Amino acid sequence: MDCLSIIQRYYTPGNDDYRVLVSHSRQVADLAVALSQRLIDRGAPIDIEFVEEAAMLHDIGMCRTNAPGIHCHGTEPYILHGILGRRMLDAMGLFRHGRVCERHTGAGITAAEIIDQGLPIDPPRDLLPESLEEKVICYADKFFSKSRIDEPRKTLERVRKSLAKFGGDTLQRFNELLALFGDPAEL
Repeated sequence: MDCLSIIQRYYTPGNDDYRVLVSHSRQVADLAVALSQRLIDRGAPIDIEFVEEAAMLHDIGMCRTNAPGIHCHGTEPYILHGILGRRMLDAMGLFRHGRVCERHTGAGITAAEIIDQGLPIDPPRDLLPESLEEKVICYADKFFSKSRIDEPRKTLERVRKSLAKFGGDTLQRFNELLALFGDPAEL
């Protein structure tokens, strides 16, 4: 699959939003593939080719959001970028890739969190990564910033601190991903 061709349906090469998306997605894909390889070496069944593709496409919906800090000038709230990405990829028949988009935000989001935080996700539903592929991309994504794409990978401590502000349940889900995939610093 030519992920860059898919991205170029919505983004113009050379533009800032394209640079942010492709740079960030490449960082996430590289880490997700490395973490997946570690699982494969332990005998886990994970589709590493799909992981790379879906990681490259996981943030494709950001172009439809209003997030000027990452050069996105759409109309939708940024929290919806995963749902928007799913719709975009579903329209191309990439349903499995679309699920990754929808389920990578935070450490996943529960219906209760959507309601409690007043998030504009309607209807409220659990958007949690379920497959190993969804989980590894969700996890790898936490270690990179789209607003600081030139910075090195975040430390585990920095990621935990960032997620802690969303509550203990979010941090617990992240810790479960950490137990599954390990600290990227140990690669």
